Amino acid sequence: MQKNDEYIYVVLVRALTGLGQFARKLSGYEYTHIAVCFDEKLDDFITFSRKRHFAPFDSGFMHETLDCYAFGKNEKVKLKVFKIPVNAENMQRIRLFVDEIAGDKDYLFNLLSMATMGLFHGFRIYKAHNCMSFVGKIISLSGAVPMDKKYYKYDIRSMDELLSYFIYKEDFFYKTDIKRPDYMDRCSVFKNAGMFLALLVRLVYRMIFKSIEE
Repeated sequence: MQKNDEYIYVVLVRALTGLGQFARKLSGYEYTHIAVCFDEKLDDFITFSRKRHFAPFDSGFMHETLDCYAFGKNEKVKLKVFKIPVNAENMQRIRLFVDEIAGDKDYLFNLLSMATMGLFHGFRIYKAHNCMSFVGKIISLSGAVPMDKKYYKYDIRSMDELLSYFIYKEDFFYKTDIKRPDYMDRCSVFKNAGMFLALLVRLVYRMIFKSIEE
């Protein structure tokens, strides 16, 4: 670590959603979501995720709070945090990457890569990320660890192993004041189905007609 290094915090989340519980039973691995924080307070989790708890297909670039993880009657959530040193040049690259995506409403949630991760081990779609590819890209920009495959090929378990040297803390974190009061708004089955179909059509269209610049 250099004297003038800054830090990013990569956070693994033991998601309490139904999908998170299903993924744990399927994989036997505890953590099912991943995000990045720029501050040790760990109160702003930057990622690609659902924007409302009951609308899993209304997803994209997201600033989450602990209340997005410890929702409803849940008072706490288990997190595993890695503290990664980043030099000034690479930190600027990371912030530019995040700012670019935050300012571009054309980015989609890469549901297809996420759903087939175990089979195809990740693939890119034009202007689309999920939590794994988004954080994987940030890790690659940090320059903190050698990566022996493309950033979007890492799942959460492999990023856990990749960053093991930088483990900072693993513990239960309690919810704070609610900062996203709309997060628990209900969404009907029909509306969810419509959002799923709309996202699927847009992703498939991009796979066929949109090229990806390396």
